[in-house]
Amino acid sequence: MKPYVPEYVGTVTKYVFVDSPNTTPQDIATAAYEIAQGVMIKETCFGCQITGSPEDVDRIISHLRVLDPYRIFIKDRGFPPGDSRRCRADLGGARPGYLGHEYEMSFIRYISHGLEETEGMNKTSLKKAAGETLPLEEPLDADLLEKLFSEET
Repeated sequence: MKPYVPEYVGTVTKYVFVDSPNTTPQDIATAAYEIAQGVMIKETCFGCQITGSPEDVDRIISHLRVLDPYRIFIKDRGFPPGDSRRCRADLGGARPGYLGHEYEMSFIRYISHGLEETEGMNKTSLKKAAGETLPLEEPLDADLLEKLFSEET
C-alpha cells in the first residue's frame, strides 16, 4: 500500500449547506470567496466546502451564517477537497457521501422552521411548546422501533 502523505496539515474542512428561498449556494460561495484570504473554497451544489486553519474557517462560517441564520448548516468533513483517499477523480464511481447529503437536506427545512419558531423563547416557553415528553422508563423494544421506522417510509 502506498503511504499517505497529507497535503493540508493543521487544517479543517467543513461543508456549508444552504436550503433557502432567499439564499442560493452561489450566494454562499461568493460571500465566502470575498473574505477567503488564502482559505480554500470549493463551490458545490448545496453550498460550499471550506478548508483552512480552524480560526479562518470559523471566521468565514460566522460571516456566512449572517446571510440566512436559520437556513445555513455546517458539517465537518473528514477529508480536504481532492484528497486521494476520498476523491472521485482517483477512486471513480459515484460521489461518495452525496446520498447522505441528499437525505439530510430532505429534512433540514423542518429544523429551519423550528429554529425560527423558537427564536427568543425562554426555557419555560420552550418546554411548553415541546409539550409532554413520552415516559421511557424501559428501553425501547427493537421490534417496536423497527415498526415505527417502517411506518415512516
